[in-house]
Order: sequence, then C-alpha cells, then structure tokens
Amino acid sequence: MCGIAGFCNLRGEFTKERKKWECQLARMNKVQKRRGPDDEGIFLSPHCGLAHVRLAIIDLLTGHQPMKKKTGGRTWTIVYNGEIYNMKELRRELQLEGAVFETESDTEVILTGYILHGEKYIKKLNGIFAIAIWDEGEDTLYLFRDRLGIKPLFYTFLDNTLIFSSEIKGLLEYPGVKPQVDKEGLCEILALGPAKTYGKGVFRNIKEVLPGHRIRFAKDSLQDQAYWKLESRPHEDSYKETVEKTAWLVEDAVKKQMLSDIPISTFLSGGVDSSLVTAICAKELKKQGKILNTFSFDFKDNRKYFKANDFQPSEDRPWVDKMVEYSQTNHHYLECDNMELIDYLFQAVDARDLPCMADVESSLLYFCSKVVDYNKVTLTGECADEIFGGYPWFHKQVAFRTEAFPWSSSMEPRKVLLSEDVIQELHMEEYAKQAYEMTVGETPRLEGEDAVESRRREIAYLNLRWFMVTLLDRMDRTSMYNGLEARVPLADHRIVEYIWNVPWRMKCPDGIVKGLLREAGAGKLPEEVLWRRKSPYPKTYHPEYEALLGQRLQEVLSDPGAPVRKLLDTGKVKKFIESPSDYGKPWYGQLMAGPQMLAYMLQVNYWMETYGVELV
Repeated sequence: MCGIAGFCNLRGEFTKERKKWECQLARMNKVQKRRGPDDEGIFLSPHCGLAHVRLAIIDLLTGHQPMKKKTGGRTWTIVYNGEIYNMKELRRELQLEGAVFETESDTEVILTGYILHGEKYIKKLNGIFAIAIWDEGEDTLYLFRDRLGIKPLFYTFLDNTLIFSSEIKGLLEYPGVKPQVDKEGLCEILALGPAKTYGKGVFRNIKEVLPGHRIRFAKDSLQDQAYWKLESRPHEDSYKETVEKTAWLVEDAVKKQMLSDIPISTFLSGGVDSSLVTAICAKELKKQGKILNTFSFDFKDNRKYFKANDFQPSEDRPWVDKMVEYSQTNHHYLECDNMELIDYLFQAVDARDLPCMADVESSLLYFCSKVVDYNKVTLTGECADEIFGGYPWFHKQVAFRTEAFPWSSSMEPRKVLLSEDVIQELHMEEYAKQAYEMTVGETPRLEGEDAVESRRREIAYLNLRWFMVTLLDRMDRTSMYNGLEARVPLADHRIVEYIWNVPWRMKCPDGIVKGLLREAGAGKLPEEVLWRRKSPYPKTYHPEYEALLGQRLQEVLSDPGAPVRKLLDTGKVKKFIESPSDYGKPWYGQLMAGPQMLAYMLQVNYWMETYGVELV
C-alpha cells in the first residue's frame, strides 16, 4: 500500500522550474508519508509530475516508484497504491506474450499490461487500487480506481492543471487549492455525514474518481468513463450450487489476499465474517508450519458497563476465545480507555481529512496503531453485511416503506444541536432526498422482478454505494495512517457480482441472517460461532466517556472563536448533554447514537479549525 499524488498541465513546462516543482511533489509526498513510510520518489516531465510514498509489502527491494518503462522509443510512467491479488497469473500471461520483467512487483505487471493492451487491461486486475499512468507518447494522463472504491483517489482543477492525490490533504498542499466549504459541503457534513456523496470531496471543487471508473486527461479535456458496473441478471444456480460457489469464492478470495512477502494477521471479533477469514488464513499458514497472529478490540471496563440492545446483543470476548482455541492463533486482546478514545477523535480527522465516524473511527485508529507493532498486513471481515444482507434494514419493513437512507432515515436527530438559522439555510432534508433518489435511480434493475425484491435490490445498492464505502474509507484511513495494510477479501468484486444476483430466499434462507454465508462456511468454524447472532463492531458504554464528551464540547463552545459555534445552538447543546442517551436509537448506522453526536461535533470543530475551513 502507498500514497500517490501528482499534477498534469498539457500546456505546462514544469521542467523550466524543475527545483520548484520537484519541491512541490516532495511536499505532497510529505503530507501523505504515513501511508508509505518505507520509501518515496518523484518524477517530473514538462507536462506531468508524479509522487509516491511506499509501504513495502511485495518485492521489498525493487518495487520503487514512480516506475518507468521504455519500449519502441516511447516512455510510460506509473504511480500506484494498492495490491493486485492475481498478479502472479497476470505476470505469467504477459511473459507468454514476450514481456520481460525487471522486478517482482505488481506495479510492473500493471504497467506492462497497459503498454501491451491499453486501458482495457484494467479489467483483468483483481485487487484494490488507485493508479496514475503518464503516457508520454500520447501526452495523456490516466487515473484508475478499483471497482468498489476500496482505495481512495481525489482530484481537482486549477489553472488548466489536473491535480490528484490519494488523500485530500495532498491536494490542499498544492498552491491555490483552498479549503473552502459551501452550502453543499455543509450538507454533506451535516445531512449525510459521516457518509458523503460518491464522486464528491466535500471541499469546494474537490472531487474523487468514482469507483470502477477511469479518467483520461488529454488535450485539456477530461473524460470520465466507467470500466465496470454491477449488472442484474437472473440467477440460475440451485441453492446447493449457490452455496458451493459462494464457499469457493470466499475461500479463493481469502487465499489470494494472503499474498505478501511479510507476515500477515487478521482482525478477529468472534463474528462469522472475521472468524471465517481467520479460519481460512490459519489453516493455510498451518500447512507452512506458521501460526497466525490475530487481534480483537474492546474498551476498558466494557464488561462492567455493556448494555445489550437490538444492535449489540452480546459481548465479543467469549466468542473470540472460542475461535482462538479452535484455530490455534497467536491472539492479542487490545483495549482502549476513555481518554485515548477522545484524544484519537482528532487524529481520526487528520487521517480522513473530514469529520468521520466519531469514536467508531477513533477507536479503530487507536487499535491499528497497536496492531502495526506486530504486523504490517492484516485481513478483515469487513463488507459481508452489505453484500450478504446482514444489517437490520435488510429485514425490517420500515426500510421498505421509508424513502430515505435506511441507516439514517430521519433528519431530526441530526438537527438536535444545530442553530435554527443553519437548519433554515441548508435544506438538509431536500439535499439528503436528492442524494438518495439519485442512487435509487441508478440501481441496476431486473426485468420481471416483483416490487418487494426490486425494493430489496435498491436497499442493497444503497448499501454498496454509501454505507460500505464509508466503512471502507474508515478502514483505509485508520490503517494507512499507521502504515498498516488492511485487506477486505469479502469485498472481492467476484463475490459482489455473484451475490448481487442471488435471490433473497437464498441469501437469507428461512429468515436466517446471512444464512448463505453461514452455509458456505460450514465445516470451517465451530457451529456455535457459525450461527452466532450478528453483533457489530464494539463501542464503549462507559458513562464517564459521555460525560467527558459533554465537558469537552461545552469547553469548545465557551470559546467565542470556536468555528463550530457558527453551526450550533448552545442552549440545545446544554439540554442534550443533560438528557439521558438512548443507545438503542442511532442516528447513523448501528453504532452512532447520542454520545457519538457530541463526538462528531467535536470533530467538526477540530476540522474547521485545523484545516482553516472557509465557509463560502
């Protein structure tokens, strides 16, 4: 994994001021250095500059970037962030075509494939990636992003120059790119956050390359085109065949994503998703005489203060213990206390460049900082709920009747701290409704599908395009901020494509949540773990944590210069802090309830202050 950045101006002459622009590339590298602490490099030509910081996972000695190749008098240069899991097969295919390789890296496989086959070669990649290729012969810059948006890639335009970066902070390092936020950006933060509209960067004039898209910048024109999209088609496999194929796809994805020249680990919560990934990894490593490192996360004193509810029916620790015994892993129990949880709220903003999932994000950031002391690569069970229908809103009728995002169906909890002027000015309901209707309108339809299944397909598509991407962003930034590569094998695009068309009666047989995935995991896990009721990522229930949040926010609001004062009603905040929290009624997803609203507003204030956000 890595961080990439660069700029392109087809009228430019960057080499006339080489030192200036090489220093600019170095600055863009510096602000993203946490993504790639092991190596860095830059490339500059008259029309294009590329920058790269590297986290070395594969081909530790010769995988330096930017990487150049020359053939027939033409030159191509690449910077790339990600991993290509089928790179060994692709390499063999290219060698049969006569390709000669100088390194063992997947970077060279991508570039060689592009040189021989052009941009269509991107469709052959199985992996997670953000790629920039400068084709000097065509005087063209290409940007590619993986199918599901697992790796980030942002861009903006300024004075005929296309500027791109893995993270927004890289763009803001470029002269003239300003941290401005207009009403649309505020709606992204307040009406949709911590999600954001795909393709948008919240800051004014900052965009992101859409998942499954490529951008071609040539002759001062930019072309944005999809190279991949989900397609709806009739599912013709029997239930038995569906279980067998799902089992094969999951196991193959996990095995492929074990590719690494350094030791790997897994996150293990004791749920079916992470347990399945862990069991497959542990079994494969055991064949090699190796023991898998595993990690679980919890909060100090959670055994004392845990409150079971509809979203979190049980603690994870007993289930983790069962899996550790079953898979014989070298396990590490990591805990976070209240002060660490609050302090990391602000580092989480530094990592994301935006307010994010409050302590749901800050806790993962803290845990990743501990995991990297042991391993630099980890596999997670992320994304199974979005793909296999694990969330409550796939099952409850209210989501079928409500024309709104099912994880954030009411705007009222989001307004509870806001000033009336802000509420009147932003039209948050209308903004969220337009975003929701845009995605529903894009949902791939299946002719002849009944109304219930058609609506369920809408809910599934909303999850893939919004909720899953938010969690993927969280996983990328919290891990890469610590120089940790976190992989998501259950989000392999082959799994997504196949499961998308599996009918609900097979995904959820006899009403069993994620029944298909459980059936596919038969024989790989203890029965009680395989059929355990879903319990999401843990959070703290310590009353001291909420009290500390309230105290911190009141301290912020006592400062006349605090930027968040422009948005909040101090009277509403005081009343909210004095009221008991309802953990069973989240305002975003399953985990963000009353305390997380306080934490989110602390993040908003820190973001506006630290990034010098200018409201326009």
